[in-house]
Order: sequence, then structure tokens, then C-alpha cells
Amino acid sequence: MIIPDFIKIRDSLWEAADELRANSGLASSEYSVPVLGLIFLRYADYRFAKAEEELGGQATGRRTIGKADYQARGVMYLPDEARFSHLVELSEGADIGGALDDAMRAIEMENEGLRDVLPKTYNRFQNQTLVASEGFKLMCLLMQWRLS
Repeated sequence: MIIPDFIKIRDSLWEAADELRANSGLASSEYSVPVLGLIFLRYADYRFAKAEEELGGQATGRRTIGKADYQARGVMYLPDEARFSHLVELSEGADIGGALDDAMRAIEMENEGLRDVLPKTYNRFQNQTLVASEGFKLMCLLMQWRLS
């Protein structure tokens, strides 16, 4: 049954909101920007990975798979540094906020329609808030969340 998964997600979202309220300096009306940015990033990575799997067998010695192939499928092209899977694997000592900001910039560079649209304020958060907190646990939960 799917309901327990949604309850777990709901509970994690509330815990992440509590963590953000306590440690981020954000007003409650500002939580949506970083959280929705992470959800966007997870969904974009999911769609990209699915297209990557479909395109995998189409490369030949003369033709490589590129940005246009993803866009032809209605999928945003994501450079490696902007992949959610890459970001979740960063060590606790890494600058997670800076990496998230760089990921958003990289997506904007590869997808003209998103230029100056995505949030790039994750460096405002202390690494501790992003790594050891419910916010990072939320990122990991989103990584495992099936988006089908």
C-alpha cells in the first residue's frame, strides 16, 4: 500500500521544515524555495535517468548521444555536476550548499529557458543544516522516492 510512503514523506517534510526554521534563518514563508528546488532537481534527475536508459542503445561509433537527444524527448539536459545522484554522494565535508548552487547554475547554462529562474541560495545554509539534518535526510529520501 502506498499510504505509509506518503505518511513517511509528509513526516520527513515536517521535520525538514522544523530543521529549516531552527537553523536556517529563513522565515516560514521562505521554506518553499529551497525545498521545491530540491524536489525539482530530483524530478529532473529522474526524467534524465529514464531518458538516458532509453537512449543508451542508440549511440554508435559515428554518433554519440547528446543534449539535443534529451531535449527531443522533452527532457532537460543535466550535466554530471547537476545530477541529484551526484549531489547526494558528496561527502559531509564538501560544500553542499555551494554544490547545489553550482548544480542550479549548470542546469540554467544547459537549458536556456531556465536562465535566472532556479534558486541559487543554498550556500546560505550551514553545511550542518544540509548534511546532518532532516533537510539532508529529505534529500536522501527524495533520492529513493519512486517518481513513476
